[in-house]
Amino acid sequence: MSGTNAASGAAPCRFAHYFVICGIDTETGLEPDELAALYQWLEADRQGRDPDTAAAGENFEQSPLKRTFKSKVLAHYPENVEWNPFDQDAVNMLCMPKGLSFRTQADSREPQFHSFLITREDGSRTYGFVHTFYEEVTSPQICSAMQTLYQMHQAENPSSATPSSSSSSSSSMDSLASSLDEADSPSSSSCRSAACGGYDASRDTLYVSKALCLITPMPFMHACRRFLSQVHRAVAAAAPPPLPLESYVHNILYEVPLPPPGRSLKFHGVYEPIVCQRPGPGELPLADFPLGQTFTLLGVENLVQLFNCTLLEMQILLYSQDYQRLMTVAEGITTLLFPFQWQHVYVPILPASLLHFLDAPVPYLMGLQSKEGTDRSKLELPQEANLCFVDIDNHCIELPEDFPQFPNKPELIQELSEVLLRYGISPVGGAPPTSVPTSTTTPGSVSTRHPGLKSQQALRELEDDGRNGNLGGEQLAVLDLLQGNATLERLQALAKRTGVRVEALRGVGGEGEAQGGRTAVEEEELRNAKLNVQLREVFASRFTTMFADYEAFVIQSAPDLESWLTNREQMHNFDKASFLSDQPEPYLPFLSHFIETQMFATFIDNKIMSQWEEKEPLLRVFDGRINKARLYNVRAPSLRSSNYQRCTILKESAQAIEQRLLKIDHTAIHPHLLDMKIGQGKYEQGFFPKLQSDVLSVGPTNNKWSNRTATAQRRKDRHRQQTEHLTLDNDLKEKYMQEARSLGKNLRQPKLSDLSPAVIAQTNWKFVEGLLKECRMKTKRMLVEKMGREAVELGHGEANITGLEENTLIASLCDLLERIWSHGLQVKQGKSALWSHLLHYQAREEKLEQQCVCCFLPPTVSNGPERRKSESSIGMPSLRASVIQDMRHIQSMGAIKTDVGRARAWIRLSLEKKLLSQHLKQLLSRQALTKKLYKRYAFLRCEEEKEQFLFHLLSLNTVDYFCFTSVFTTIMIPYRAVIIPIKKLSNAMTTSNPWVCVSGELGDSGVRQITKNVLEMTFDSAFRPHTHIDAMFKCQNLGKLTTVQLGHDNSGLLAKWLVDCVMVRNEITGHTYKFPCGRWLGKGVDDGSLERVLIGELALPNADEDCGRGCRTPDMQHSPGQTRRSSITSMGGRGYKPTSAQIQEAIGEAVNIICKHFHKPEKERGSLTILLCGEVGLVGALEQFFHNGFKSARLFQKTVFVWDFVEKAVAYMESADQMGDMQETAEPLGLTCVSLCHYVSAINSSPRNIGKDGKFQLLVCLGARDRLLIQWLPLLVECPVIQRMYEESALLRDRTTVNALIAVLQTLHDFPITLEASLVKGIDL
Repeated sequence: MSGTNAASGAAPCRFAHYFVICGIDTETGLEPDELAALYQWLEADRQGRDPDTAAAGENFEQSPLKRTFKSKVLAHYPENVEWNPFDQDAVNMLCMPKGLSFRTQADSREPQFHSFLITREDGSRTYGFVHTFYEEVTSPQICSAMQTLYQMHQAENPSSATPSSSSSSSSSMDSLASSLDEADSPSSSSCRSAACGGYDASRDTLYVSKALCLITPMPFMHACRRFLSQVHRAVAAAAPPPLPLESYVHNILYEVPLPPPGRSLKFHGVYEPIVCQRPGPGELPLADFPLGQTFTLLGVENLVQLFNCTLLEMQILLYSQDYQRLMTVAEGITTLLFPFQWQHVYVPILPASLLHFLDAPVPYLMGLQSKEGTDRSKLELPQEANLCFVDIDNHCIELPEDFPQFPNKPELIQELSEVLLRYGISPVGGAPPTSVPTSTTTPGSVSTRHPGLKSQQALRELEDDGRNGNLGGEQLAVLDLLQGNATLERLQALAKRTGVRVEALRGVGGEGEAQGGRTAVEEEELRNAKLNVQLREVFASRFTTMFADYEAFVIQSAPDLESWLTNREQMHNFDKASFLSDQPEPYLPFLSHFIETQMFATFIDNKIMSQWEEKEPLLRVFDGRINKARLYNVRAPSLRSSNYQRCTILKESAQAIEQRLLKIDHTAIHPHLLDMKIGQGKYEQGFFPKLQSDVLSVGPTNNKWSNRTATAQRRKDRHRQQTEHLTLDNDLKEKYMQEARSLGKNLRQPKLSDLSPAVIAQTNWKFVEGLLKECRMKTKRMLVEKMGREAVELGHGEANITGLEENTLIASLCDLLERIWSHGLQVKQGKSALWSHLLHYQAREEKLEQQCVCCFLPPTVSNGPERRKSESSIGMPSLRASVIQDMRHIQSMGAIKTDVGRARAWIRLSLEKKLLSQHLKQLLSRQALTKKLYKRYAFLRCEEEKEQFLFHLLSLNTVDYFCFTSVFTTIMIPYRAVIIPIKKLSNAMTTSNPWVCVSGELGDSGVRQITKNVLEMTFDSAFRPHTHIDAMFKCQNLGKLTTVQLGHDNSGLLAKWLVDCVMVRNEITGHTYKFPCGRWLGKGVDDGSLERVLIGELALPNADEDCGRGCRTPDMQHSPGQTRRSSITSMGGRGYKPTSAQIQEAIGEAVNIICKHFHKPEKERGSLTILLCGEVGLVGALEQFFHNGFKSARLFQKTVFVWDFVEKAVAYMESADQMGDMQETAEPLGLTCVSLCHYVSAINSSPRNIGKDGKFQLLVCLGARDRLLIQWLPLLVECPVIQRMYEESALLRDRTTVNALIAVLQTLHDFPITLEASLVKGIDL
């Protein structure tokens, strides 16, 4: 007991926690691997076979030298560490992921090294470093059992005199269950078949794998590798080691401390000293895995893309024959994320028994071991829509579709390439680095794709020039001598000033040593450490630049930690919209996605919690760097620009590491003889001895650092006890944090110890719950964002958040739906599980439809309910809400080439049509199809969760999305235009030739002639007849529709035409726009217009909603039938007349809305035409102003319009000018007068047949555009014509009111008003 306490007391500060030996247990003999049986069970279940029969019995088809046998933890020291409890199953599985491996003397038996990690439930990590070698089997029982198994194999397979090198399993995943690492020896099978033909106990020597493992709290990969390698050398050497092996194991477990931050430590292995160093508090955290190798394996461009996918939390699957490569790439890529941390499933080496985790519908980063010769195309993965597949051995990656690129990607690649070239590494990838020892990689697995000879020579020269990181030969020659010697430093400075060179000192070191007196291995480690830190600094510098001001946007809303944790889910912690508005335009696509990730949310959570707790280490370092950057440039404008800023501290970061490794700060106690019984610690060459456990389970109690650690620990315990009652209970805090952060956090590391089918089912249930929670959060976020903007909307019914933000949220929803549809698939078909399901549904429905046609039966295919007809769509044939029809629309779009793209387009279309929930419900209503495609545990077969999921999606129908129309801007879309005359048959008839031109935010349709007298009659719900003209046309996507130009040529006897409104419908999305008119088109009637520009708004989808908009005149009494802005003038004295105050308020509101429009980001702005000419637009408000007090009585049955006043005023000015009355006028006023006359003349002489109200509208729009309105108003007020046409009380004759109006209109001069082409067509100014 005392030994355990001694071991655990100093554990947090110990270099290593456990020393483990795994291998064959000679007492239990050969046991088939249970994990392999479980794998067979899972594989059979995946393929739809009976899992119980598949996993039963022995597999004699496979040679016993290739089969999987159970390995065991033979010993581990100490027995347990309180801080890091020993997980025997997990360690055994990860030390020997493929179980025991057997060899004969004819096979290659090179030792192998790999590493692993175990993530505990609290997110902390423990690292394992494993040295696997082959030891001769001396047990006669094991040899005899192997002989028997081989004979049984031959009896089962008489044709295989030579063992087959292929497995009988048809699955492409069978490599995971193979007990033989064929990658270790590519020629092994041919050697065995040729030389020995299998295993014969009388002739062959049998060897079995054994693993030595160190488990450490920090990833000192190089130090652990060297220590284990030296221990194995001691076992294999002819002479025994200087001390018993127990001395070295005891030393590293109990007498070697962790290096303090910012210091280096030297400890002693069996033969040579080993040095390791730890970064200081302000430096990047420890990362010892060689990043240079990661870049060499993948190339810079591929690695930057992989880094991008990791930041965006996609599913990432690494694929390689070599376990150490999987670990190196996984650790390398997560290291580059600083200051962020991967928050989801992280399994760099995925054992065969955890294969079901590839079905996880959450982001993950996993490593899968491949079998030599396995074809990637045969590797069936459950879901690929959001998968980044990294084939490490073939130096290539497969990327998901359609994701934003990392900002300044070309410049980042350029800077990284320069760093790599300084160390002699090709940035292209696929070529081995010129000086990485070949023992780090599996023989034969390095690609043969070499660059040209010329580039190789250049690389060698570059490496020779800068082998030790940018130090020239002269400095290197004296560097070691100068360390800590002030006299020599002064001499060196003097020599430099006088120009004397000190090249002669180059020969100080021995011939066999590298520069500086270090061995070649130490030189290599120093080089790797410097390269690591410089590459990481380049990435860290990017984040420091991009998030330099992130603190300004953190929302600190809770008074204390407890209330913050309790309400975490309801709180907004980061002002995303303001943050994005402050960023350079090119960064926005990436940043808008990234700030939605879990890793960014956790980063902000840590920032908020740092008010009440100690800062998380990564956050502390990052904040320190930002503060330092601020000292040098106080919010420099360059931080807002998208110009690339190179890292400026590469040299300093490399020098810090070099100085630590050259000048050792601490040296651990040397290994020494232990108090062992005589006769123990016996040495036998080639065999790892059984260590004496009693001396290894007890740590020393008298060395100074363990006492110091114990004292520090006691101090920490006292502090914790004092503050425990002041802070939130830890269990409660953990509970809140687990709930506050998403599913990935709970499933960050699968349990390796219990892998029964029941546990797997429980894991899948967690996935189902997590998917439902994620759906609830995503739909809620989409609604809050959308409705939050609508609340402050401009009042013209066009509510949307930024296109960028909306697009990010919808893309995130598409990813979620793909993950839901990928969960629990029976058989994988195509890259998109959702589109595959839709295709199955389509094939089934079309088959039923054909059967009905053949049998002359009415079709029973349910395409969903028919949309109800609202009064606003009278005359429009109804659009059926059909899953199949929407699929056909997508399939006809030639621009989309992939299944993933089609699925996303279908989701966007359904969302825009407010049919997503309904369509998916229809799709899932075919239960027989769902059962055929999905396993029982799949999300889509959990009835209650499925219903809740569809309900959450239904809530999205409360807001309007244009996510299909705004994304697919180049496709051809059929439009239907319906012209509805006023409901009197006489007025509905016309003999003229009508035409329309529809305009939208993306363009216009051009003039479309309508066939003469294509008059149709429909009946509404009360069987009242309605006549209308219907026209179909197809053109490129117009986007949201804004205006319709409607006109005719005034030909025939019945040329005059009273039009109620025009309805235009997008036949793909179903969006219907209503363009109210309520005016005559014809000469000699109304204002004499043959052409009108009508302003449109999106029509409500059904009559119920339409009724809910407010009280309306009964149908039979009102005319025209649609809400519209009629000309006040043409209405004469009838109807509602606004007061002076209401008119002034309306003008102020119209101008205010236009100002708000321009203060929005450009991509968020809606249609300016609606703000100018719509129902509450500027033109309508000014028309009311001009009409106030206007003498518009019908003199001689002729209506007088405001335009008549403008024309008379202009005529007066022109005549006065000719008579010379205006020559005395001030020059600016004269010019203004000329401009007004010029504009009115241009409008009157336009070839367009617009009426008087249309001309006034055009004058106001042009005046607003060219900033002339406020100059024209005084002219009109001063003109004597005003006295004849306006009453004394008119607003236009009140100087104070006019001056106030001018002041209000003055504010529009700050904005660049651009008019739609449909408004100014034919006007030449």
